[in-house]
Amino acid sequence: MTIAGEMLDLQAVSAYAAKEFPGPPAVVAASFGAVATGLSMPWLGKRLAGLVLWNPVLDLRRTFLEPELPWGVANFGPAAMARLAEDGCLVLNGVFPLGRVLFAEMPGYRPIEAYAAHSPPALVLHGDRDGHVSFDIARRAAETIRHWEFHPLSGATHGFHGPEHEAAAVAVTTRWLREQSPSLLRSRKV
Repeated sequence: MTIAGEMLDLQAVSAYAAKEFPGPPAVVAASFGAVATGLSMPWLGKRLAGLVLWNPVLDLRRTFLEPELPWGVANFGPAAMARLAEDGCLVLNGVFPLGRVLFAEMPGYRPIEAYAAHSPPALVLHGDRDGHVSFDIARRAAETIRHWEFHPLSGATHGFHGPEHEAAAVAVTTRWLREQSPSLLRSRKV
């Protein structure tokens, strides 16, 4: 996995959607998906009917390279970086291998700056108990980036685990998307 690869995937999906579906699309990007989405804003942002970010990674340095939260420290601290240097990869949460190229890309990418320069109106949902990705970084970004709305989910962790947090995230997202572009969700009852 690489950030550039994820950006190419988003470009391919966007091209497919433009051919197959009428009207501008909406993007809901979760966690690390917000990185490729943000970096794609220069070409993608003006095409979107809506943008929703769930627990978004907006600062690669503070999340992965110099992690500040418990999950980041446990998975990307000095011991993990030593394994990455020695083995060429580290295994995230014991199941997902991440290679050197991904970490070599990270210092050069600043998704929050791309969003600030090119973002359409956006809704940012973030659990206030997220131990993976910084709630405070997302809140501050939403306060400073024009047309961003921040919606905290009280008691929610990363990924909105639990039926009540998942249901709340989906309800807030669909309501906001309908307000942004009523035709977006007209054909499906969500």
